[in-house]
Amino acid sequence: MRVHDIIVDLQVPDIEDARAFYTDYLGLSTEEMNLGWVARFTSPETGAHLQLLTRDETAPASPVISVRVDDVDAAYAEAVRRGYDIIHPLTDEPWGVRRFFVRAPDGNVLNILLHH
Repeated sequence: MRVHDIIVDLQVPDIEDARAFYTDYLGLSTEEMNLGWVARFTSPETGAHLQLLTRDETAPASPVISVRVDDVDAAYAEAVRRGYDIIHPLTDEPWGVRRFFVRAPDGNVLNILLHH
């Protein structure tokens, strides 16, 4: 498995209420995706990005980061082989990602994904 990108999943009470700070003040003005409960904002100048998340609508926990990999099936198999706690099983989500959630030994929940 090779990591291609890591995106911070910042939990906020309300995405719309938080939008102005992250888009106007920080300049993350490009909205790449918004599902109502998660939205990704990017700087058009630098490509820096983050996701605002109220709570994950399809999983039992919310991740602290999303890690885009080149082979999510291999990443899942390796996490299982190592005995890591799988919080959300390997799933093809309707918005075009294949993902699973794993709890790191330090307790943080990571969303490991591949875009279709």
